[in-house]
Amino acid sequence: MAIRSSTLFNPARLFGGAVLVAVLSSAALSVWAQGGPGGYGGPGMHGMHGGGAMMGMPMQGRMVDRMLDSVNASAEQRAQVKQITERAGADMRVQHGSAQALREQGMKLFAQPVVDAAAVEALRQQMMQQHDQRSRQMVQTMLEVSRVLTPEQRKTLSERMAMRGEMTRRHMQERQSLEGKPTPR
Repeated sequence: MAIRSSTLFNPARLFGGAVLVAVLSSAALSVWAQGGPGGYGGPGMHGMHGGGAMMGMPMQGRMVDRMLDSVNASAEQRAQVKQITERAGADMRVQHGSAQALREQGMKLFAQPVVDAAAVEALRQQMMQQHDQRSRQMVQTMLEVSRVLTPEQRKTLSERMAMRGEMTRRHMQERQSLEGKPTPR
């Protein structure tokens, strides 16, 4: 049985597949960075500890308390920061649900007999808009918290976050070397 070369090398299909792989890779990276479907951190993104709280998911509960303890925050600062992070957390949970729905939509598109490149591109654009919205929300949260803390507190917190991020990076390198995987530099 002869196979036509146009069946094997169909530019539209290859492009659609490549776009879908890019979208799904982006979604997978997003899930990994958030620690899975319900998680708050992958390597280097463990809430406040790896710097992820200001650039990924917001701090919650005990993480906020530990962060505020580490900078000797006043009672007034504690109340303000907790209010900010609780509001941001609620917003992020809603966005996380929407992101999961988009990932599921991507998987449905991928499973079709013929992958619709236009639909995949539209989905990618939705994912990028959502990522941009999440990024803006996290920057807004960071700015609001920065207005509550003193410059000295922010410096202390930044140094602690950097140390924790370095510890997380070293831990991941050790873990990968034990598993025989190459370590990223």
